[in-house]
Amino acid sequence: MRHSLRPRLIAIAPSTAEAVRYAGGWLFDQVLAGWDVTVVTAEAGDPRPLDILGVRARDFDAVFASPVLGPSLQGVALRADLYRDDERVRRLVLAAAESGRAEIRLWGEVWPADFDGSGDPVSHRLSLAARAFKAQALAAADLRDAPLAETEVFRRASSGARGWQPSACRMSDSARR
Repeated sequence: MRHSLRPRLIAIAPSTAEAVRYAGGWLFDQVLAGWDVTVVTAEAGDPRPLDILGVRARDFDAVFASPVLGPSLQGVALRADLYRDDERVRRLVLAAAESGRAEIRLWGEVWPADFDGSGDPVSHRLSLAARAFKAQALAAADLRDAPLAETEVFRRASSGARGWQPSACRMSDSARR
């Protein structure tokens, strides 16, 4: 099996629809910036919304059955309560954080106790292309009524308990037009 040398980002969500709704535009912009992006979901669902965004879809069991870390894994994004509730997710995130190469971004109301403070807010202004493709992905995920914001907001995690700080290789936060 060949591995990409492009920087890799793994987003972990309960469903395809949630990944598209909360991070779809940012994920699309990361693909445009040259990242290899995979969305891992707990529910097997229609992969079309992720295909529209140029993102690979995988299910939990497939991802956690094989190693996902490596020198190119530079980002993990996830809904925060998945970190709290699933030991496999927690191990993946902690291993990525401890490697010192990966930036961790979270969305959602729950904040993991393992990470310092409440997280540095990170806003990503979606490119015009990201907004257009996200709108189509939302429609394919049956979320036609979901708001289509110009920005998506995450919290960047750091873990003082483990001596980890976010990677110097930042994921894209700037909009491309």
